[in-house]
Amino acid sequence: MVATTPQVRVYDMIAFGDEVPGILALVCAAREYRQRHHRYPRSLLMFKGNSRDGVGGHLVRGGLSYLDRSHVPPEIRRAQGLDTFGDPAAIYKEFLKRSEVKQIALGPRLADSALRAMLQEAQVSFLSNIEIESVKVDRDRLHCIRLTNGDTYQAQQFIDATVNAELAQFAGVPKYPGFGVMGLPEAELSVTLTFETEGLSIDKLKRTELHYLHRFADVQDAEAQSWLNTAAGSNAAMVTHLRQSLRNASGQLSAMHVGLDYIDIPTKALSIAYHAFRGTTLDLRRSAAMLDNGNIARLSGGRLSWNALLFDVNAAAAEALARGKAKPTAAMLAEMRQVERWFVENLGATAVRPAKELYIRHAGNVMAVNQPLSGAAMLAGGVPAAEAFGTFGYHFDVRGGIAGLGSRAIAKGLKELSPLHPPLFNIGMQHALVKTVRNLAVISPASGFDGYACSAGRIIEFNVAVAQGVGIAAAIALSQNRLLADISNLEVCQVLDKRGLRSRVYGRSNTVAAVQLNDFERQMVA
Repeated sequence: MVATTPQVRVYDMIAFGDEVPGILALVCAAREYRQRHHRYPRSLLMFKGNSRDGVGGHLVRGGLSYLDRSHVPPEIRRAQGLDTFGDPAAIYKEFLKRSEVKQIALGPRLADSALRAMLQEAQVSFLSNIEIESVKVDRDRLHCIRLTNGDTYQAQQFIDATVNAELAQFAGVPKYPGFGVMGLPEAELSVTLTFETEGLSIDKLKRTELHYLHRFADVQDAEAQSWLNTAAGSNAAMVTHLRQSLRNASGQLSAMHVGLDYIDIPTKALSIAYHAFRGTTLDLRRSAAMLDNGNIARLSGGRLSWNALLFDVNAAAAEALARGKAKPTAAMLAEMRQVERWFVENLGATAVRPAKELYIRHAGNVMAVNQPLSGAAMLAGGVPAAEAFGTFGYHFDVRGGIAGLGSRAIAKGLKELSPLHPPLFNIGMQHALVKTVRNLAVISPASGFDGYACSAGRIIEFNVAVAQGVGIAAAIALSQNRLLADISNLEVCQVLDKRGLRSRVYGRSNTVAAVQLNDFERQMVA
């Protein structure tokens, strides 16, 4: 065997992690740099996953086909003349168009092709299946990344697009584990193993769900009530709660809603049936795995992509999964086999295929950013309109819940704020720029979010808008021999305006709710 000599390679920009915001940040940076210098910069995308399974992180290898889109109240859409999802970042619109997304559903193969084409056009190289051995930081600048194979990669500007801010951690950037931003360092959001089904028609799915809805709502149906009792863990109060949750505010059974390219399932009728089949409780903490209400993307060829199978993890487990290339554990795969069996035997699917990687929602948050972004700041409207890249709206979604949140609030004499008002806030990038390592940005759920902000800030559509700004900031920094952390929101807005890329700005302040949440967030972490 011939030993190879370690290589030193030099780039202008390096992104670590191939989540979509990181990829599109590099593309935006390359395009802006070319506008200024008539050539593309030397750019590299490096990531731990296997490119043969697709490029694009949890949207591609993780199969998260049901996209969470911006929520804009109807009255604001009417007043502003906006489309259903408002006015997303220009680069996100382009990505969706090239991936042939109609509204919600993103086909992983189409997304992979679109992202590869955009990287190739911007002359961005990529390197997969890598592991970091160490990094070199000179004073307040990241200088290079050394891989476990001995090769070293230098750059002037760096972007971390991993869910756990792995590059930032190597660079010594301090980080809150789990929900340390709320005084709960061991708590973490659930992770999901998405899966696709074939041979399950929408008509069959609707009829099956309606069948279960009627049976679980009928207290005279002894067999169905026995199933309901099993899923409720023989808890009478839980039985009543589950039965009541099958109906809407008008008292009618809540059947699934079938959209243009998606399906929303408002109740846990299918979940109850699955957990009765498994003999487990419909409770994430007690059972460690839960088939939740399905968010379903309708893909070509009659395929349905399900975001539904949740697994309970703590902060240490989420970090370990992220560092382990987001591969599901043996226990997760065993539960997936039970899901496959149930879908085939009870719903009539002809095939059930899990994704290659897990969808890890959150794995802590970095500190030491230019300006942390809190849930209260989101409710207050975000950054000033003059320095906003656009606007994003989303509820504070903690799917699977945050373990210990209620008990910690009670211990501090606080009343848990539920339901929380959904924010509609203006987007900037200062929460993504690291002030201790000034040529590094973290664009992911691990950005500098405080309190509840990471629950809304983890959504791809929002992070792509941040990424577009960070990409332009990187091009400015390269062109002017500056550092990312020194670039302002306003400088980016001036470029967006000049290029005709700036999205509409329509954030709204909910002062009362913002003050209440600010008080809650501050006391929770104290």
